[in-house]
Amino acid sequence: MILTRYLTLRKGASMAVLCLLAGGHAAMAAPPDGAQVVIKDFMFSPNAVTIKAGSKVTWSNKDDEPHTVVSDAGLFRSGAMDTDESFSFTFDKPGTYHFTCSIHPRMVGTITVE
Repeated sequence: MILTRYLTLRKGASMAVLCLLAGGHAAMAAPPDGAQVVIKDFMFSPNAVTIKAGSKVTWSNKDDEPHTVVSDAGLFRSGAMDTDESFSFTFDKPGTYHFTCSIHPRMVGTITVE
């Protein structure tokens, strides 16, 4: 009787652990795809990116000069980024978003959010 009760408790505990692990795994779903844009040689590379809604884009300055990332629509605006600094923004809504460097206006790019 004690052995039966022990096995029943052990089986129940094992099932509880499995349920917790499965629930935890489902709660830790993979994050949406993101994108990296490198600023180098006074260019955004790539200068056109397509992502899914809810994804984050990170711009990293690898130039020797400061740069900014500014949305034409006023949705986001980084401060001046020095070498090896970065700026990130999460795009929640589908659409096409144009950006530029406010210091060097010929530097332009586009984010398409599906």
